[in-house]
Amino acid sequence: MHDYDTLIREAAGRVYDVAVRTTLDHAPALSQRLGCHIRIKREDQQPVFSYKLRGAYNLMACLDDAARRAGVVAASAGNHAQGVALSAKRLGIAAQIVMPETTPRIKVMSVRQLGGEVLLHGNTYEDAQAHAAALARKRGCTLVPAYDHPLVIAGQGTVGMEILEQHPDAPPQIVFVPVGGGGLIAGIAAWIRQHAPQTRIIGVEPDEAPSMHAALKAEQVVRLPEIGIFADGAAVAQAGAEPFRVARDRVDEVLLVSVDEICAAVRDIFEDLRAIAEPAGALALAGLKQYVQREALRGQNLVAVFSGANLNFDRLRHIAELSALGAHQEALLAVTIPEQPGSFRSFCKALGDRLITEFNYRYANAKQAQVFAGVRLQRGDAERDQLMRTLQRQGYAVQDLSDNELAKMHVRYAIGGCAPQLRNERLYRFEFPERAGALLQFLTLMGDRWNISLFHYRNHGAAYGRVMMGIQVPDTEREDFNAFLGRLGLKYWPESDNPAYQLFLQPGD
Repeated sequence: MHDYDTLIREAAGRVYDVAVRTTLDHAPALSQRLGCHIRIKREDQQPVFSYKLRGAYNLMACLDDAARRAGVVAASAGNHAQGVALSAKRLGIAAQIVMPETTPRIKVMSVRQLGGEVLLHGNTYEDAQAHAAALARKRGCTLVPAYDHPLVIAGQGTVGMEILEQHPDAPPQIVFVPVGGGGLIAGIAAWIRQHAPQTRIIGVEPDEAPSMHAALKAEQVVRLPEIGIFADGAAVAQAGAEPFRVARDRVDEVLLVSVDEICAAVRDIFEDLRAIAEPAGALALAGLKQYVQREALRGQNLVAVFSGANLNFDRLRHIAELSALGAHQEALLAVTIPEQPGSFRSFCKALGDRLITEFNYRYANAKQAQVFAGVRLQRGDAERDQLMRTLQRQGYAVQDLSDNELAKMHVRYAIGGCAPQLRNERLYRFEFPERAGALLQFLTLMGDRWNISLFHYRNHGAAYGRVMMGIQVPDTEREDFNAFLGRLGLKYWPESDNPAYQLFLQPGD
């Protein structure tokens, strides 16, 4: 058992050689909207735009002269890498940092500008981590972990120390903390549990990478078979053993939030603070909003840790598009209308004075038309349900596609009408590593056996590209095709039964 109270106090005597005491900012618009007093802990203000610097520097500052001469190795998808690189520069230590080949260019460039030597290896953080560990063993240098080390946890724990020092009058009632490997929440929880035991500590993870949530449920560290990487700064398949040990006794709950909720929180942070969070940086606020709604809180003092702002600029468009859905301020509807003059006008009249955010249509047949419409909402899900009922009463067949991944990622951008006389088409969604040659490799493996009948790809500025693909596969070859999919090593989802496909893209007669 480690004495984290002492370790964090000692860390506070080191980390400010390179880190800064970030502010705890009031969020006035959010506070008014949610009916609570909300403050944001601004770790985006660090020199590397992330809290990771605190833990990396605390560990590296404790190395003896021999270890410093041997240098350090680290694995990271971005934020930890920058913390290690800046710490190494300040301490005069050589640093090699292994990053996945899918790492956004802005993060690779930032590490190199700080003097770190970047080695690109593998497609995932786990690939990079294994390679870094092998390098450390081979070269006899120190591996600087991103979260699973008492000194790293203690460095991150200085965030909790600052929150209690900065919060006015009394400690906050709840502190929301983003969770990846668990170093930050372990450090914050260790300090706050000791000095403000009445304060609740709630972790927040992406629902597509719930490593700590799964560990707490199983009462032991578990490895997830697969994870999503939208919130790449928190996309970890297995929580750290030491963070889990600390969190098990000190964390009250871990919430899971969706991609849409994360995007809405990114927008909330921008509107209140004029700062742009990376997806992992907005996790805590997304969880705060979910919890306030779930518990119907009023008048509570709440803190969310804004943990990082290392955002690839290309992702802003994608985040902005999903933010309205995450905030329940937009509905995506599939509506069947008569294929006759005046139908559009009648449909718009049925929507009332609501703002139409999107309207897609392509002629399919002489009787009916399928319309893909985006509609702005003022009162969230209740208004969406009311609108659906209104349209149905007026005779429209309508389906809600607001939570349909195929519709959000592809169909809304790809509507072009149905292809007549096309047989045996099967629809799939794929995730490709966002690197040169990935698509060519897929097509080479597929060869000339099956025809591609539909294709849509759109760059979202993420580590993985999302592809919608229609492929003609006769029933007699279905077994062979399924075996081919299994050999690909890519994540994929069959979508032939998805209503968004059937309504807008499925081949007709």
